[in-house]
Amino acid sequence: MELTLPDEAATLAAGAALARGLPDLAAHQLLLGLSGELGSGKTTLARALLRALGVTGTIRSPTFTLVEPYETRAGPVHHLDLYRLKPGGTELEALGYRDLRAQPGLVIVEWPERAGAALGPVDLALALEHRAEGRGLRAVAATDAGRQWLAALSPFAVSS
Repeated sequence: MELTLPDEAATLAAGAALARGLPDLAAHQLLLGLSGELGSGKTTLARALLRALGVTGTIRSPTFTLVEPYETRAGPVHHLDLYRLKPGGTELEALGYRDLRAQPGLVIVEWPERAGAALGPVDLALALEHRAEGRGLRAVAATDAGRQWLAALSPFAVSS
């Protein structure tokens, strides 16, 4: 699915739509991959999703902390930023990634391409890019849960 996000409000709406369509976190171990160049809206989208899941406090970018945990009304969410990690799985393992993926909840990973195959299958992969008309969002679901989740994005934004 390809969408156009003409402004920040549309990016925030995409994050809220993802929260509304989120499969039951008690029954799933979901992985959301957010790719795109610097400033393309990855963290903005993640923040909007977390706000819509009821996070009221500060939502920090995990750029320097690498992992930010949140308890939401839907269940646990861990937000990771792999930009500063060396490519491959060694540093990912040092973050406790295997333990995060072994429990029900959602793991949001910015810069998933940095981990390569060590990341494992991504339920829903979102790629954001700068466009003249705002941001482009390409979404690909790789699992049944991801396809169910992807359906939540269709009605809210202008298709490109």
